[in-house]
Amino acid sequence: MRHRHIVVFAALIALFLLPSLSLMAQEGTEQLTVYSGRNEELIGPILQRFTEATDVQVNVVYGDTAAVANQILEEGQNSPADVYIAQDAGSLGALAGAGLLAPLPSDVTERVENTAFVSPENLWVGLSGRARVLVYNPVRVEELGLELPASILDLTGEQYRGLVGWAPTNASFQSQVTALRVLLGEDAAQEWLTGMVANETVPYEGNTQLNEAVINGEVVFGLTNHYYMFRFLAENPDATIAQHFFPAGDPGSLINVAGAGVLATSDQKGLAQRLILYLLGTEAQTYFAQETNEYPLVAGVESNSLLTPLSEIEAPQIDLSNLSDLQTTLEMIEESGALDG
Repeated sequence: MRHRHIVVFAALIALFLLPSLSLMAQEGTEQLTVYSGRNEELIGPILQRFTEATDVQVNVVYGDTAAVANQILEEGQNSPADVYIAQDAGSLGALAGAGLLAPLPSDVTERVENTAFVSPENLWVGLSGRARVLVYNPVRVEELGLELPASILDLTGEQYRGLVGWAPTNASFQSQVTALRVLLGEDAAQEWLTGMVANETVPYEGNTQLNEAVINGEVVFGLTNHYYMFRFLAENPDATIAQHFFPAGDPGSLINVAGAGVLATSDQKGLAQRLILYLLGTEAQTYFAQETNEYPLVAGVESNSLLTPLSEIEAPQIDLSNLSDLQTTLEMIEESGALDG
């Protein structure tokens, strides 16, 4: 029954979002319907550039990645979506596993250098890379005489009690928990979640609020995506925040992707592929690198020089397609009490 409640709740959220469809369409022009689990602030500007470059009008439904994916699952063969853009590979894997994504041609998938960021069946492709990190307040760390943890598992230790923040409703956090399940097993993942809750980990609505709390010293550490820190540093280069990558392939240093796939039910697959190809082009990849501080995934586009190069991150080896079992993760997070704060 709990499983059903989670699915229905997510679907209702997405249904609520449908009336807020962001329409850029005009009579007599080619049009695409995009369901986006990425924030409008992040992906909207580059979708607008696509329209300006091609005269293809884009109708966008924005919402939480998991909720939007569940909406597509609920709509099934009747979904009006042509393209799904996700905040993480797990939701893309869920739609691929349900047979709702169409294979992408090689001229699309081969744009991405690292095959780890492409579906093994070519059903989805990464658009930008994002690393999970531990941000911290260096002033508070020194004041408290703390050491940076060697593993995400260490954060359940007494020395970190009440000092760590997380955003348990965030899709990227949920993918990280799914990665823990895949890499360490169900019992270990549940034990970590329960241990974090028992250690008084502080929940935040989102990663922006979490990073702000670290800067303000409200918490000392935060589990988040790498790029949020740089938004604050852009406004204040002296902000008291830094980031730590867990070493030796630790699950805490998961590298995930924001990605996209074409719906199998779309009657405009060629046009939908054209959009994805554009998002893998130099202009869009440079936008992701410079404007959103994510990692570009195609050759010839440099990352922001402030970022730790992907090659220097000791990320765990994992098939991102295996992060598709989101419902079990949601149930596990709920049962741990992480959402009760």
